[in-house]
Amino acid sequence: MTQDIRSQIKQKKPFTCREEELYLNIIRTADQLQWKGMKLLAASNLSGTQYNVLRILRGSLETGLPCGEISERMLTRDSDITRLLDRMEKTGFVTRNRGTKDRRVVTARILPKGLEVLRQLDEPMLHLHRSQLGHLDPKQQESLIRLLELARDKLTEGDA
Repeated sequence: MTQDIRSQIKQKKPFTCREEELYLNIIRTADQLQWKGMKLLAASNLSGTQYNVLRILRGSLETGLPCGEISERMLTRDSDITRLLDRMEKTGFVTRNRGTKDRRVVTARILPKGLEVLRQLDEPMLHLHRSQLGHLDPKQQESLIRLLELARDKLTEGDA
């Protein structure tokens, strides 16, 4: 049986508005989706942001990416991409090099160790996503995707 957000968080009084209820539903759902993913990643000594960086860099295998572009592609904001990449470089997942034309540009590339950890996580993560959201039929999934994109579009209008 589906339990509403008020019951889950044991809130006695009504929400001040529908948008508050919606916001809390999104936050609660995101937390529950992330929780199992974080446990899976912890077994590989990765955080969610490190996993995100590795996936981004795997997509640009040949050329690597400047740190600023990695930051722009992140699913969640990380104000200190440099420190994050420092830790990942120490673990042997990535390497960074300064540009020869512009020394201010630092390009990060994924290393074989980073590729291997992603390869080992690909199937378990796919299984996790299917177990978490596979109960929604394709039409429901598409609808939810479009609604979340619509909500996000309005939020990012001022960021550009």
